[in-house]
Amino acid sequence: MKNPYRLLTAIAFLLSSQSYSQEVIRQQSCGNDFISHQADSLKNLYGNEGYVLLKEASINMESEFEMPVIVPLTQGSWYQFVFIGDYTSRLYEVRMYDWQERMVIFRQKKWGDVDGNVIVYSYVPKFSEFHMMKPVQVNKQKKKNLCGYVMLFKRTNEDTGSVTPQNQDLPDSSGLRGNKCLL
Repeated sequence: MKNPYRLLTAIAFLLSSQSYSQEVIRQQSCGNDFISHQADSLKNLYGNEGYVLLKEASINMESEFEMPVIVPLTQGSWYQFVFIGDYTSRLYEVRMYDWQERMVIFRQKKWGDVDGNVIVYSYVPKFSEFHMMKPVQVNKQKKKNLCGYVMLFKRTNEDTGSVTPQNQDLPDSSGLRGNKCLL
């Protein structure tokens, strides 16, 4: 062996660098009876209106930190997204981005609003690609262990299940036209 100190130095470096590495944030589920009741009510409501539930998840969140949710969407299909935040939070926001990282949706609610902890929006994608929904909530009392719930519905009725590119310029609830909110 030429220099055993080189080997020991390399091993010490690898061990020390691993101890300083960042933790991986993993999605964890949570349980909240109030949010579960709201989610069940919305599932019944949208089921009766011709939507089918594609995905749902309860997520453990931190105050002021976005929780990215990636979903594959099909061109021309009509989707309904729902985010339910912890009732004690003061602010709720959802931003949605397409594959090119352009913001296509922004919604914000405050605690005093009638349905303050629930954000719902419709979306008809122009392309079949992955989209990222980023919900966030701000809570001054609880910084960690905030419960959130996300749901993705798809319209299944024959007459409204698909939108052709010619008539895709539908108004959404913010007053903007179609998918033209690019920031």
